[in-house]
Amino acid sequence: MGVRARHRMLIFLAVALLGAAVGAPLVAASARQADGIRVGTGDPRSGYESSSFETRSRALKLETGTALDLAGLARNPPLGLPSLTDPPDSELINLGRRLFFDRRLSANETLSCGMCHVPEQAFAQNELATPVGFEGAFVRRNAPSIYNVAYLPRLFHDGRESSLVAQIWSPLLADNEMGNGSRAEVLERIRQQTDYADAFAAVFPNGLTEATLGEALAGYQRALLSGDSPFDRWFYAGDGTAMSPAAKRGFFVFTEAGCQRCHAFDHKHALFTDHGAHRTGVEFASREREATPPSHLQLAPGVRVPLAVSVPAPDRQDEGLMEITGNAADRWRYRTPGLRNVALTAPYMHDGSLRTLAAVVAFYNDGAGGDPGRDQSLVPLGLSAGEQADLVAWLEALTGSNVDALAADARSAPIGDRGASNNAGPAAAADRAAAERDAGAETIEGP
Repeated sequence: MGVRARHRMLIFLAVALLGAAVGAPLVAASARQADGIRVGTGDPRSGYESSSFETRSRALKLETGTALDLAGLARNPPLGLPSLTDPPDSELINLGRRLFFDRRLSANETLSCGMCHVPEQAFAQNELATPVGFEGAFVRRNAPSIYNVAYLPRLFHDGRESSLVAQIWSPLLADNEMGNGSRAEVLERIRQQTDYADAFAAVFPNGLTEATLGEALAGYQRALLSGDSPFDRWFYAGDGTAMSPAAKRGFFVFTEAGCQRCHAFDHKHALFTDHGAHRTGVEFASREREATPPSHLQLAPGVRVPLAVSVPAPDRQDEGLMEITGNAADRWRYRTPGLRNVALTAPYMHDGSLRTLAAVVAFYNDGAGGDPGRDQSLVPLGLSAGEQADLVAWLEALTGSNVDALAADARSAPIGDRGASNNAGPAAAADRAAAERDAGAETIEGP
């Protein structure tokens, strides 16, 4: 193993250990039933600090998920969501789904898009504040959920990209994400898979190009629409029983506290974002915390060791939107995320620094971390403990009715891997799954 590889491996181990210590607990159940298959969400690590901790992760036999009519979903979005212009068709979605879970898109053929945007974790990543990237590299920002990404005019936490088709090249070419050296390198690796050449030719007259690769991946992501939440059924369909009394009270706390100024909605549909960029005080608060060096390091459940030397926190060098505009007024400003399915997407904020919805509510209730440069609308809210609990209850009522089905649909795609067969249709995936089950093969959960 070379010096560079050893260095990356040490980084990977360190990030994994630290991520385990600060990883967010999952709000979702540890496993849910969806269309006849069992989908697991990994280890929520609740109680990880205790010496009696026992993991709830479990090995899963390879399962084949149940495909949905995603094209139909794109044509007729769930309750509470607006219509899509030019919804993707089935062929485009199916091709994009395969690509999304193909590890061969990364330079060393080990990372797929679905390893940071995990279907069972709301197409986000619950177990680490920020993901582990190419060869164990540190990724400085939290992996956002891609539910309803079709509606976003700006992408990434800093809003630097406006095209879902074009944005794929940022993670594909980033040294710390998928590690590819050039666009040509990515395209050539895909061309070597003969079934992809045929699939692209069937969908696009000009076959595989930089643009059509982006269109295919975007086509799948644009179909990941999730609505019809308890809030939608209560607010848009008039079902008075759809939300709990606490959630109803929480909705009025949300509106009376002025949260809708950034997390906007209207009486036709709700995305719960103004699509703007704001300085919320999160980066200021994170740097204040990092200014105090840790005194202990948690190595394993209940195992904490004192540090004999001072270990400064890594400098993430994150200036937010200012990195794009060069305007000092944009320092530490980040895109407003939507709130749909927010109960499933912990940890929160651009750096994953807040582990629970209750922590997020408390942060804003206290005045957004005391940042003197924060948006002027962010003032202490003065909410009681009961009002904060009601607000959390309402946020939990924004979970769509089809999240399990979308996770199961994702697992209907074959996972492209180094040395994998070029035969990669749904039937081949089912045959491979059956063969591995018959052989008693087990694999850890995840893409």
